[in-house]
Amino acid sequence: MRKPPPPASVPHHVAIVMDGNGRWARKRFMPRLAGHRQGVESLKRCVRACAARGIQVLTVFAFSSENWNRPEDEVSGLMELLGKALAREVPQLHADGVQLHFVGSRSGLSDGVRQGLDEAERATQGNQRLILNVCFNYGGRWDIAQAAAALAERGEPITEASLSGAMALHHVPDPDLVIRTGGEFRISNFLLWQSAYSEFHFSDALWPDFDEVALDGAIADFASRERRFGQTSEQVQQDGAC
Repeated sequence: MRKPPPPASVPHHVAIVMDGNGRWARKRFMPRLAGHRQGVESLKRCVRACAARGIQVLTVFAFSSENWNRPEDEVSGLMELLGKALAREVPQLHADGVQLHFVGSRSGLSDGVRQGLDEAERATQGNQRLILNVCFNYGGRWDIAQAAAALAERGEPITEASLSGAMALHHVPDPDLVIRTGGEFRISNFLLWQSAYSEFHFSDALWPDFDEVALDGAIADFASRERRFGQTSEQVQQDGAC
């Protein structure tokens, strides 16, 4: 079995665009929803792997605000899949020490789905092993707009610090590593504000095929990068030597 990377090289916060469920299903002559079901299994595997490797925060893009434009049967199937996943998976996530947050607008969701999200967050709020943010009905532009609107409503000045504090992910630090599966090379309106200094890793694996080996490859890629945050290489090396 492949050994996880050493702790010093592991990012604190990993964010993932889980792309490729529909293509995975199409390659197998299956309905798209079958790919989404398999994607849930991949997410469960990824949550366990992240916790085992010492990652503290995992944020995943489950349903974007643009996904409402997909065929009606796929959207309704995704909503049903979410409801079933909440009922089936939350008890185990709670037992595993995972703290759940559902990040995004609750408008457009049924009362039953909203209640399920609220209950899952309440049940797991004291857990500390891993924070799992599920971005559902989320968009990066929505996030910036809602943060600015909240500050304006409170009469607070809009600064970088105040906007960060009003963002939907204000409870966690910005992601160190953003992974996109499915062989695409775009951000798709995901964490536009928070990923300003993130490292990006693009995987050809379709999300249902993204496994521990693929995760370790992304972590190793991250560990090989020099993160300068506007400094020169010499400054970073000097700071690291101190």
